[in-house]
Amino acid sequence: MSLKVALFDLDNTIYPASSGLMQMVDVRITAFVQEQLGISQEEAAALRREYFRTYGTTLRGLQQHYTIDAEQYLRYVHDIAIESYLASDAELDHLLEELPLRKVIFTNSPREYAERVLRIIGIERHFEAIFDIRSFNFVAKPDPQAYTYVLGTLGVEGPECLMIEDTLFNLGPARELGMTTIFVSAGTVLRGRRRNGRPLPADYVAPDVLAAIRLAARLAEAEHKIERTSR
Repeated sequence: MSLKVALFDLDNTIYPASSGLMQMVDVRITAFVQEQLGISQEEAAALRREYFRTYGTTLRGLQQHYTIDAEQYLRYVHDIAIESYLASDAELDHLLEELPLRKVIFTNSPREYAERVLRIIGIERHFEAIFDIRSFNFVAKPDPQAYTYVLGTLGVEGPECLMIEDTLFNLGPARELGMTTIFVSAGTVLRGRRRNGRPLPADYVAPDVLAAIRLAARLAEAEHKIERTSR
């Protein structure tokens, strides 16, 4: 079964973590939690991290434990001057143009924020769809429901997809569904592809999205050659 679709995470994947944009999102999440719950900044930051680890997003954790207006949260957290952190990327635009796969954004962020990011970088034209936090009724990655919804909507099976993502625990469900997984990490070295004795959910590791796309193109071309020779 050949590769047909490349699923891209957005934050710290499509753009580098070094941009500082996601750090500012985290600052605003902490501020929202602090303000809404009436707790200290330190308590809010700890709660944000705990909910992210447990639920995949801070929002999902807040929804499970408190009465929170999700739309108010999304507006507040993503009210950021993105253009101060990102700029157009001609090389990324070219590599996406050359990648012979359908391209889709699969993010825990809201659609309007994702659209702004893609527009500022100058790559929005390459993506046929954006699956955002609302697409799954706020049940986010790494919940398996989000992945099966994406596959069903696109009309493909797991082995036909390649997922590019900067968060390891979001790659686990993808790999279980048969997807090829690429972990984008500027500094992590995965020795032996194991952590705490368990195999890691990354088939490949790339230092940035440019390297990940080049790798994806090679994988797609290799499968295409195999497919041609088997006919």
